[in-house]
Amino acid sequence: MNVGEHAEEFHGLPVFEFPGLGEGPVERASLPAADAVAWRIGVDVWEPEEQWEEAFARFLDTVDAARVRALVIGTWWEPYEMGPDEVLAALVGARDRLPSLRALFLGDIVRDESEVSWIKQGRATDLLEAFPAVEELRVRGGIGLEFAPLRQERLRELVVETAGLPAEAVRGVAACEFPGLAHLELWLGPSEWGGDASVEDLAPILSGERLPALTYLGLCNSEIQDEVCAAVASAPVVTGLEVLDLSMGVLTDEGAAALLDGRSLTHLRRLDLSHNYLSEAMRARLREALEPAGVEVNVEPGSAEQPGNRRFVAVGE
Repeated sequence: MNVGEHAEEFHGLPVFEFPGLGEGPVERASLPAADAVAWRIGVDVWEPEEQWEEAFARFLDTVDAARVRALVIGTWWEPYEMGPDEVLAALVGARDRLPSLRALFLGDIVRDESEVSWIKQGRATDLLEAFPAVEELRVRGGIGLEFAPLRQERLRELVVETAGLPAEAVRGVAACEFPGLAHLELWLGPSEWGGDASVEDLAPILSGERLPALTYLGLCNSEIQDEVCAAVASAPVVTGLEVLDLSMGVLTDEGAAALLDGRSLTHLRRLDLSHNYLSEAMRARLREALEPAGVEVNVEPGSAEQPGNRRFVAVGE
């Protein structure tokens, strides 16, 4: 996802911005049906006319909240200075008014509002505890992000977009039990911005024991992508995957060779290694090994610099 643009679609629904206070009184008749869109609620970063929780209260009083299926949480006041504690509290407090809620995006905040590396977060699992029927959770921002171990039966997709995912948060995700989770995507980020997770922290995920339904695994945007690939190469979780996404990181021939020498990948539908530092010979070797089996292989370098220069992940600051 381009973190320079707000989400246009979420949970299969078009995103609709709930009108701000300065746009005048909002009539329900002028709005889409409550279950027809993903509602984005945000306030101005610097001089908001109201606090986020006030905008959310107006939203609940205006729409048919009982039919709302998806919420996109945009900017709260100065997200680079404070986390979303009040936002989380307001959402949890409204759980009885949102019985149809199935998807939450916490932090649809773009570059003009805050660099992704600056976004302060909170304990995301509070939302899963409050909304046990939620099927999709997306979180952007890594500072202060927490995942408390829990079991959640209904979650199907979890995406965490960061320029630096703390090891503690990775261990928290790994300790959760998500028996229905099909899609897990973690943007690990460089250590410069707090991405200090090791392959050992990923071990419970790679074992697949708590993720029996997983078909999409994304371990992306890492400066230790070669080490990640070496760990993935022998990981039991790979056997059940349809998509393996190791994109956006500092991947070299060493990591790609480990993948080819590990468990067979010919059962995959797609292997995404885009944004990489591979040689042309290794790109050709990957295609020759997997494409004849029907695997869609993406080894395009994208925005990666050429070998010899300093190497960067795709999403840093």
